[in-house]
Amino acid sequence: MISVITAIHNQLAVNKIFHEYLRRYTRLPFELIIIDNNSSDGSGEFFSSVGARVIQNDGNYSYPFCQNQGIRAARHDILAFLNNDIIVSPDWDKHILATMEHNGLELATCCGVERLENAAATKFIRKKWSLIKNTVGLMGNNKRTLRLMHKIMYGNWEAFTKRRFDKFQLTVRGGFVGNTVLMKRSALEKIGFWDERINAADFDLYFRSKKRSLEVGDIKPIQIALGAFNHHFIKVTLKSAPPPFKDQSRLISLEEKWGIPAMQAYKRDLDLA
Repeated sequence: MISVITAIHNQLAVNKIFHEYLRRYTRLPFELIIIDNNSSDGSGEFFSSVGARVIQNDGNYSYPFCQNQGIRAARHDILAFLNNDIIVSPDWDKHILATMEHNGLELATCCGVERLENAAATKFIRKKWSLIKNTVGLMGNNKRTLRLMHKIMYGNWEAFTKRRFDKFQLTVRGGFVGNTVLMKRSALEKIGFWDERINAADFDLYFRSKKRSLEVGDIKPIQIALGAFNHHFIKVTLKSAPPPFKDQSRLISLEEKWGIPAMQAYKRDLDLA
């Protein structure tokens, strides 16, 4: 059983597409926990109508704050932190969990437009997506346009993701793609909950898992499952212009927490320098 935790603020069309594919392609039993950051477009009501557990906030809160709310509400030992602006692939959950078991991982992400198996592959797919979002994306973020963008990008989604899994199976590479993070509860005992001071929480999670692996050695750093690909619309959906975070005053930068030398070292490790 999986606890899927997703934070939202409006974006009803995006939320409906997210839920449609989540229901269609998730193979294991799961509960869906929605952290609704004071949506005004019926998004919270939509998720309630399809059986999700909806936690209502009085405003727009940062990513880690919302994920920790979800953890406290979750019933299961596998925690899946999913962005709402993604389209999951067939068997995404089984593929990532099988990859985790095969590689002895307690933390893993999918791959996607943000990061693939090597720099050349990542550059190619990012360039393709940038072209599509900067042309077709001008039509807005309604359901029809989002579906069209996805279709142009991948053609047959099932065939595209099957080819990737057939090619990469259960292989991994270091790093993360933050739109889909799977975590075993055992990882919480070692690295703790999300740091609510850091909105760039996926980077912080990688840094903490890397630090723990080096200093204690009882966990591996978060890895990317190369056979599991989820699509992320990325900045297309930022056109919704969410309000400032209600907890903005306590947020700090990664540099403030980790220091510039450590940041540079970790970024070199991720090939992001």
